[in-house]
Amino acid sequence: MISLESLRTRAQELRLHGLLAHWPEVAHEPWVAPLVQWEEDERARRSLERRIKEAHLGGFKALCDFDWAWPSRCDRGAIEELMTLGFMKDAANVVLIGPNGVGKSTLAKNIAHQALVHGHTVLFTTAGNMLGELAALDSDSTLRRRLRRYAAPDVLVIDEVGYLSYSNRHADLLFELISRRYQNNSTIVTSNRPFAEWHEVFPNAACVVSLVDRLVHLAEVISIEGESYRLKEARERADKRARHRSPGRSAKAGETS
Repeated sequence: MISLESLRTRAQELRLHGLLAHWPEVAHEPWVAPLVQWEEDERARRSLERRIKEAHLGGFKALCDFDWAWPSRCDRGAIEELMTLGFMKDAANVVLIGPNGVGKSTLAKNIAHQALVHGHTVLFTTAGNMLGELAALDSDSTLRRRLRRYAAPDVLVIDEVGYLSYSNRHADLLFELISRRYQNNSTIVTSNRPFAEWHEVFPNAACVVSLVDRLVHLAEVISIEGESYRLKEARERADKRARHRSPGRSAKAGETS
């Protein structure tokens, strides 16, 4: 049984001022509780829709369809623990390291989507796009605004760190962003390079050690090993096409003879 006081509090949180103005008259009406619930549900739906649009996650395979048997090494228990979003309570980070095509981006997007479903704000970007955008800004005020945009979300996903090499300016910008988010909001990073090789990603950058130090402090670092799943799917498609063509060639050969 919903108490009238609880129902009134919910109406206040929804700012249903017209309803509240007539509360003594309508509080006991049977339609009031469903009305408040409908309004809560609709606002939650619109909020999720807006946050999904602003997150820029794009398409991805759901975790229930992830082929856990394909990677030769992947801590499924650790990933499923991350899906509970416990790491966000401590503003801890997540780093997924592994070669191309083993599912790092898919896993990162699933964690980020789980955060969206639970009411958090999320932004997904590749390292190349984000650092290229930031480095191209000439105005200090514009750069500060853009850094605030990347620093603000509850979860920021930076995909594909290590696929390109960056200048010292790029390294300094990433360090500035990670420092702003440090112990305030959670950052998820995917990389095809172990941390020992980040000096090759950011050659001659003096901040690399400090960058890694802030990124991994209290972070969940998960290594994934195996062959590319995309290459596996490409081989399977090629084999399927070859099998499909073979009967036709055999029939044609029989007609010729």
